[in-house]
Amino acid sequence: MRVGFGVLGPVVAWDTDADGRAIALKGPRHRAVLARLIVARRRVVPVSRLVEDLWTAPPPGAVGAVRTFVAALRRALEPDRPPRAPARLLVTEGPGYALRADADAVDAWRFEQDVAAAATLPPDGALPRLEEALGRWRGPAYAEFADEGWARGERSRLAELRLHAVERQAEARLALGRAAEAVPDLEAHLAEHPWREGAWRALALALYRTGRQGDALAVLRRARTLLVEQLGLDPGPELRRLESDILAQAPHLAPATARGGGAAQVWADAAAAYDRTVASGARTRLESTVGLLRDLSMTGGGGLLTARRQRVAAVAAAEELGDPELTARVIGAYDVPAIWTRLDDPEQAATIVAAAERTLAALAAGPGAPDDGLSGVQPPDHGEPSGQTPDRESSDHEVSGHEAPHHREPDRTAPDHEPTGHRTPDPGTSEPEATGHEAPGHGAPHRKEPDHTGHETTGHKTPGPGASEHAVTAHEGHGHKAPGRGATAHEAPGRVAPGHADTGHGAPRRGASGHGVGGREVTGRWASGREAVGRGSSAPGGDGRGAPGHSTFGRGTAGEAATRHDAIRARLLATVAVESRGGHSGRGRQAARQAEEIARRLDDPALLAFALNGVFMQSFDRAGLAPRRDATGAELIALSARHGLVAFEVLGHLIRLQARSALADFASADRHAAAAERLGERHERPLVKVFTEWYRALRLAATGRADEAEAAYRDAATRLDGAGMPGLERGLLPLALLCLRVERGRPAPTDPELGWGPYAPWARPLVLLARDRRAEAAAALRTVPEPPRDLLLEALWCLTGRAAIALGDRETMARARTALAPAAAELAGAGSGLLTLGPVSRHLADLGG
Repeated sequence: MRVGFGVLGPVVAWDTDADGRAIALKGPRHRAVLARLIVARRRVVPVSRLVEDLWTAPPPGAVGAVRTFVAALRRALEPDRPPRAPARLLVTEGPGYALRADADAVDAWRFEQDVAAAATLPPDGALPRLEEALGRWRGPAYAEFADEGWARGERSRLAELRLHAVERQAEARLALGRAAEAVPDLEAHLAEHPWREGAWRALALALYRTGRQGDALAVLRRARTLLVEQLGLDPGPELRRLESDILAQAPHLAPATARGGGAAQVWADAAAAYDRTVASGARTRLESTVGLLRDLSMTGGGGLLTARRQRVAAVAAAEELGDPELTARVIGAYDVPAIWTRLDDPEQAATIVAAAERTLAALAAGPGAPDDGLSGVQPPDHGEPSGQTPDRESSDHEVSGHEAPHHREPDRTAPDHEPTGHRTPDPGTSEPEATGHEAPGHGAPHRKEPDHTGHETTGHKTPGPGASEHAVTAHEGHGHKAPGRGATAHEAPGRVAPGHADTGHGAPRRGASGHGVGGREVTGRWASGREAVGRGSSAPGGDGRGAPGHSTFGRGTAGEAATRHDAIRARLLATVAVESRGGHSGRGRQAARQAEEIARRLDDPALLAFALNGVFMQSFDRAGLAPRRDATGAELIALSARHGLVAFEVLGHLIRLQARSALADFASADRHAAAAERLGERHERPLVKVFTEWYRALRLAATGRADEAEAAYRDAATRLDGAGMPGLERGLLPLALLCLRVERGRPAPTDPELGWGPYAPWARPLVLLARDRRAEAAAALRTVPEPPRDLLLEALWCLTGRAAIALGDRETMARARTALAPAAAELAGAGSGLLTLGPVSRHLADLGG
C-alpha cells in the first residue's frame, strides 16, 4: 500500500490506497520515532541519536526499545511485506534508520512544494495553489512534540512558511480584484501575529478597495499604536506611504483592472457592495456561498478541492440554524454535474448524504409539508454509500412520471432488456449531432406501443440510443403533451409554436453524474431549481418569479407551497442519489427515481437535469447497461440545449461518449468528445479535457495501436495531477497499462512502485502470476471482492476472469461469465471512456460462455 504522513498538526499516517484510512501508530514513542525520521527528510538518523532524542535520561534497554518501536512501525506501515523481506519504507542503513517516503507522501513536504511553485506563478495560478497548500494544515506542526528540541527548528520553519503563504494568498486576491475575500483571513492572521507589517498593509489596502476608507485608516493607526507602544518602533516606510496615499485617494490604489480587465473590476465592486450591504450573519450568505462554491468547483484543481471542503462546512452551518428549508436549499443548490462514479472523498459524501436524509425527514415532519401523499421520505436502507445487498424489488424499476394503476415489474431475465422502452442500438450505427431542438418530421411514426411500465403510450415511438439525435424526445413535434408529464392547468402563452410543443424534458428518463464538469446556466424563461425554490415558483413556462399570492398552477398559495416543497425534496433526493454512487445500497436508486418523478411532474428543466444526474449514477446495477446510459445522455443533451443548461449539456456529451465507446461506435463518440470540448472551451470548463484526452488514449487502445496508446495514457495522466479528482486519479494509470497488457496477452506489470489505488484487489492476482507466484495468486483470487457498481464494472470482472482462467479456477470463471453475459455486445471497460479490454464476447468465449 501507499502510505501518507501528516505532521501539519498531530503526527498521523494513512493508507492512500484505501481512501485515507488511518493507520494505527500505537504509543507516543512510536509516533516520536516516526516524527523524528520525517524531520530528517529521508536521511539516516543513528540509533544513538534516536535514544538521545527520545529520553532525557535513557534507560538501560533504550536501544532495544528503539528497535522494538521501529519493528512495530514497519508492521503498521507495510502490513503486506513478506517475512524476512527487506523493508521498503522504514529502512535500516548503516548505524540507524531512514524513512524513504516519496516526495509527495508527507503533507509538510507537499506544502513546501506548493508554496515554492506559487511563487513562480501569476496571481490567478498562485491563488488556488496557495489555498490548497494552506488547507493541509490541521493544527500546529508536530503538535504533540512542541517541547522537543529536535522538533523545535522544523516547527518554527514551517510556521514561518505558513505565515508567508497566508500573506502571499492575500496579495494574490488583491491582484485579482478579490479584496473582500482577503479581509477575514488577514484579520484572523493579524490577531495571532500582530508584528507583521506586510499583513497590516495588505489588510488596509483590502479594506480601501472594498470602499471602507475609514476602516483602512483605522487599521493603519492601530498598527502604529501596537508597534510604538509594544516595540518602541515607528511603522516602516511602506505603511507610512500607504497611509498618505489613502488620505490622498491616490489613483494607483484602485484595483489593477489592467490585469483582470473590466470583469475583474465589476467583480471587485459587486463583492465589496455585497460585503457592505449583507450582514455577516445573514442566512442568505450561506446560499450565496453555495452558489460560489458551485462555480468554484468548475475551475478545476484547487477550486474543486476547496469547494468540496467548504460545502460540508456550509451544510453544517445551515443545520446549526435549525431551519430545514434553508438547509435543504444549501444542500440542493450544489448541483454540480458529475461523470465519474468513484467518490473523491467517501467520508464527505457520507456526511452530505446523512445531512440530506435528516433534512428530508425534518421536512416530512414539519408544518410546511403538503398533504399530497408525496411529502414523506422513504426510510433509507441505508443512505450512506456502503456495500449492502441491493433491493432486487426496486433495482431496475424506473418511475415513469405518473403512477400506473397496475404497475408491473420489467422482465429482468433477458440480459439485453431495457426498461426504458428503447431498442438497443446497433454498435456499428452512428448518429448525427444533437441540435438542441426538435424539427418537425423528425419524430418516429405515430402509433401505440407499450412503455416500460407495461402501459400504452399514445402518440409515437420513443427512439433508441442508436437513433438520430434529432429525435431524442418522446413527446415532441406533435403539438400535444403526454398525460402526467408536467401538464398544467393552463399553457403559458408564447412558449413554442404548435408544431414544436416543448414539454421541458427530452428523451426517455435515464440519468447522469460523477466528477464536476460544470454548473447550471439557465437562460430565457426558465429559472433554475434554486431560483424557483427561492422565489416560490417552479411553474412551467414562467420566469421563476411568480407574483406573490399567485399560483401558476391555479391553486393559490397552498399550491405554490406544495410545489416549492416538492422541488426542495427532489433536490435533496437527487443529492442522495449522486453522493451514493458506486455502492450496493438500494437507497440511491430509490432516491434517483423519486427525484426524477417529482422533476417531471413539476416540469422543471434544471431540476430534471440534476435528477437525471442521479439516475445515471445509479444505472450500474449490472453489466451491459450502456444503451440505458446512452438514452440518459441523449435526453440531457436535448434538454440542456433547449434551456441553456450548459454544464449538463457537457455532461450529456460525456455520458454519450462513454456509452458509444462501450458499443464500439467510435464515430459517434468522437463527435461527442468534440462537442464537449467546444462547450468546455467556450464556457471555461478545464476539467472537460481531462476526460476527452483519456478517451483519445482509449481510442488508440481499442484500434490496436497499443504503443501509441501507452504513450497517450501517460500524457493523459499528467492532466490528472492537481485536477482535484482523487477518485479518478488513484490507480487509474496502472490500471490502464494493465488492461493494455492483458489485451495483448502479456503479463501484468510488476513494478513495486506502482500505486494501484482502489484497484489493487483486482490487479494483485495477475501481478502475482507475472511473478510466477501461483499459490499466492490463487489465494489472492479467492479474496477478490465483487467489483463496485460503477463504470469499471465490466473491466474488473474481465480482469478477475483472466486470472481465473490462468489459474483454472472454474468457480470464479463461472461467476465472471454470469456477471459479464449481459454485456456480450459491448467492449469491456470502454463504457468508462478511459480504457478497454476488448470485446466482452471474446472474454466470454474464453470463460466457456
